[in-house]
Amino acid sequence: MATFVLVPGFWLGGWAWREVTRDLRGRGHEVYPLTLTGVAERDHLAGPEVGLETHTRDVLRLLEVEDLRDVLLVGHSGGGLPVTQAADRAPDRIGRVVYVESGPMPDGLSQFDSIEPEEQERLRERIGDGHLLPPPEWDPASDPQNLAGLDDATLALLRARATPHPLRAATDPVRRTGGRAVPTALVASTFPLDVVEQMIAQGHPFFAGLAGGQVHALPTGHWPMLSEPKALADVLDRIARG
Repeated sequence: MATFVLVPGFWLGGWAWREVTRDLRGRGHEVYPLTLTGVAERDHLAGPEVGLETHTRDVLRLLEVEDLRDVLLVGHSGGGLPVTQAADRAPDRIGRVVYVESGPMPDGLSQFDSIEPEEQERLRERIGDGHLLPPPEWDPASDPQNLAGLDDATLALLRARATPHPLRAATDPVRRTGGRAVPTALVASTFPLDVVEQMIAQGHPFFAGLAGGQVHALPTGHWPMLSEPKALADVLDRIARG
């Protein structure tokens, strides 16, 4: 059986992995859902100094304190950035990095760099001089693709439990040490598989690091741990079993 560390994307805590965690543990896997500093039950720690480096240390300290080895390190969306840095710094503890709706951001690029300049400007207007990135409104009418598969109860849960995210986690660039690369896998939900494979083949900067890795399709919205937890657990289980 495998050991999983599950890292959520922006605005969410370890709670978002609850159903996936229960399913994987039921199959005999060891599972550690992680809440990053400054979010969810740790939102009282969201000072202006909290950034990508803080979140990378969150992952690394869990690996060290629990003495975890051969880990399947799963990063959803923005959680892919600290996962990328943690795997770069502790490759001896990682068996495979699994990107869920995310990817191995290249050295020197940030999460903000992956979105259009107009969207960056809109977000900065909302943030002003603050240090927190506010959560979306979770309105399927304005964001039907990303919110696909989420029922009313889950949308209400997101509106109640999502918390602002430390801004520097989105604006700090990824810094790699050039250490040993670890195997990767991608779970793509909002991108068709043929498009992803084409982007990998073309060396797109947000997907180039997935070359030679596993690619799995799970058609749903951007939050498959909430819209399709059973199907996501199935994919993760298949990855674990090779």
